[in-house]
Amino acid sequence: MLNRSILGVDIGGTNIKAGLISNDQIIRKCTNPTGAMRSKEEILQTLFDTIDAVLTPEVQDIGIGVPGLLNLEKGQLLNIINLPAWKNLPLRDIVQDKYNRNVYLNNDANCFALGEKYFGKGKKVHNMLAITLGTGLGGGIISNNQLVTGLYGGAGEIGSIPYLDENLEAYCSSKFFIDKHQITGKELFLLAEQNQEHALQIFKEFGTHLGKMIHEVLFMLAPEMIVFGGSISKAFCFFQDALQNELNQFPFELIRDNVQIEQSDLEDAALFGAAAQYYNSILTQNIAEEQ
Repeated sequence: MLNRSILGVDIGGTNIKAGLISNDQIIRKCTNPTGAMRSKEEILQTLFDTIDAVLTPEVQDIGIGVPGLLNLEKGQLLNIINLPAWKNLPLRDIVQDKYNRNVYLNNDANCFALGEKYFGKGKKVHNMLAITLGTGLGGGIISNNQLVTGLYGGAGEIGSIPYLDENLEAYCSSKFFIDKHQITGKELFLLAEQNQEHALQIFKEFGTHLGKMIHEVLFMLAPEMIVFGGSISKAFCFFQDALQNELNQFPFELIRDNVQIEQSDLEDAALFGAAAQYYNSILTQNIAEEQ
């Protein structure tokens, strides 16, 4: 990577995090509660306080990841999950005007994909699907080394795809544990670590649903790698076999046998991903200049 200090910011419904990244490492970071039900101005002040805690004079670029749909061209938030006061907020211009730095904005799943591409497991592949497993289900697509954003940054929003009686998110996120089995993912993980059969069976069911989803994704994208991140990915060892059993049913042998299924090992992936927007902007600019 280039020897350049970049600020990565992850805005969620619970916390706002900022990290100063230099030489592929986070050298300083700060976390503050979002207070998502507060006013627009109050949440913005928390964002500024979080950035101020890690910002240094040499930083020229700030990358921000947020959950939801965006107008990428205008840098405007459209429908941001868990932040109702920020609907239609021109966040990129607000941060750019305050700090006089280059500001990049994208949704959190796309940022995760960029983080894996530039800092994580995806460094050596050209086509990748990065999936976030947590309170929701999201995806980011890398095709021929480029991030696929689609209309309003909505490419890869696999959680909303209809599945069984609801959608994929209902069966491939923490909602599956809470709504179908009345237990949190954290509680289930602790029981599985103790080899409790009931917990292991629930993770097996989860892996089966996830495998069915990946089975369909392979038809559309045929990526070289699928990498899982998010809080549930820490339990990958408990649902990996069930997932693989579903993938073994995929009819195209060459794709089935060569796609890499990986668990992200990137700490603070959201911050790295937000910062990676800078590198993606350079790639996009170079491609545009060549055309």
